[in-house]
Amino acid sequence: MVISKCKELIELLNRYGRVIEIHDGALLVEIDEYCLHELSELLHWKLNGYYTTSIGVDERPLNGSFGVYHAFVLDDYGCYVILYIKVSTGLLKTTSITPIIPGANWAEREIMDFLGIRFIDHPEPYRLILPFDWPDGIYPLRKDFPYNCKVSVKDKIDEIVHGSTSTVKDVEELSSRYTLVPLGPYHPALHEPEYFELYVDGEKIVDARYKGFMVHRGMEKLAESRLTYNQIPFLAERICGICGFTHNTAYCQAVENAAGIDVPERALFIRSLLLELERIHSHLLWFGVAFHLLGFDTGFMITWRLREDIMNIAELLTGNRKTYGMNLIGGVRRDVKEENIEYIKRVLKNLENEFRDYMESIFSMNELVKRTKEIGILSKEDARKLCVLGPHARASGLKTDVRKYHPYAAYKYVDFQVPVRDEGDVLARLLVRYEEILESINIINQLLDNLPSTPLLAEYDSIPEKRLGVGVTEAPRGEDFHFVITGRDNKVYRWRPRAPSY
Repeated sequence: MVISKCKELIELLNRYGRVIEIHDGALLVEIDEYCLHELSELLHWKLNGYYTTSIGVDERPLNGSFGVYHAFVLDDYGCYVILYIKVSTGLLKTTSITPIIPGANWAEREIMDFLGIRFIDHPEPYRLILPFDWPDGIYPLRKDFPYNCKVSVKDKIDEIVHGSTSTVKDVEELSSRYTLVPLGPYHPALHEPEYFELYVDGEKIVDARYKGFMVHRGMEKLAESRLTYNQIPFLAERICGICGFTHNTAYCQAVENAAGIDVPERALFIRSLLLELERIHSHLLWFGVAFHLLGFDTGFMITWRLREDIMNIAELLTGNRKTYGMNLIGGVRRDVKEENIEYIKRVLKNLENEFRDYMESIFSMNELVKRTKEIGILSKEDARKLCVLGPHARASGLKTDVRKYHPYAAYKYVDFQVPVRDEGDVLARLLVRYEEILESINIINQLLDNLPSTPLLAEYDSIPEKRLGVGVTEAPRGEDFHFVITGRDNKVYRWRPRAPSY
């Protein structure tokens, strides 16, 4: 059924441009700019798909131009569609899709910052990532910008005074009507350096401008300039301090898909096993933080104590409690020992029983229900507009999960349910994560019962250059999307990771 629907989709896309199947489950459509709005609206709104991210690429060494790639996922068709537009080096501008899909806002602004490509009709065409005092005309992801270049900053008095990425005109207009309250970049209430420019009318916040990325690490530039294919997995695992293995896996899948590498089944099972352990530990951590913010520190201590069991299993399997370092292109580095399987299942069984008992008691507390029910409601429509992913999307009625609708690793070999709720409030998000933990335990037990006997690493020749690849995983917080263009000298030409919270 999915194959026939995919053929229908290809026929439809052929009306707009040349369709290329870059690998199984991913289509590239080379289009002219004039049909970008129509096709984006079709993919995101009319075909029940959703926008994933936009990628800018300096392709001047390849074809003399820049390229912009807009990625969409269509669960009903079981594939990803990437719209590709060439951008002339003379004009350096293209059409924005943010007016149609608000969730494209940051991705397009990032391309403006890093590559200097302007997006026509973008509602907020000012800086997102680069510092206030970064000089104009210098774009760090262009290929002629050395990775080790030290940039001389210049004064930008207006922007530094206002602490904003807004234009001065915007600031003056808002300031004339409302009181400006600066928050950050260093503040006891903030976990990371970030700046909020709040415009208030009495006690009500009527507008806010955000400036973050003050600890941006430049991972993409580092990977493209210095690291080999099999060094990047260890960098990718450090994108997120909580759920890094899922990034590691998504990157490896992108390269494997680009190069046509078939990963042995046992390695796929081990990847899924570790991904589900990571999901459980991440959700338990999230529960602990949520309970702490609700003023319920007993719940915080209970969930974090249970999380220790998962961290211990991870250390048993990988040698590390958090940063596993298990993936390489083509498979995994370590096996699961047979003598550890029964121990893991026993620990998970005890954890499941304890977790059920504790959470049923907690969810029956009136204090918790009153502080979470009908609080922080995110409607299904708003979740679609903002391209919300993961448990937050599922708590707002969006039935999406990469594991289910675009199976990777060993997920096609296991049976599980995708928890979805319609309320869209904080309580719904708690319940979705609660059910997901139980489903993850179910998945792990199936994986351990059916571990195939195959090698751990695939054998392959050198990776050909100029190949596109997409790797997607369902991280604990939602879809991780990794895009690669292979290069020469055992390096990627372009690597673009997108985390679910971006």
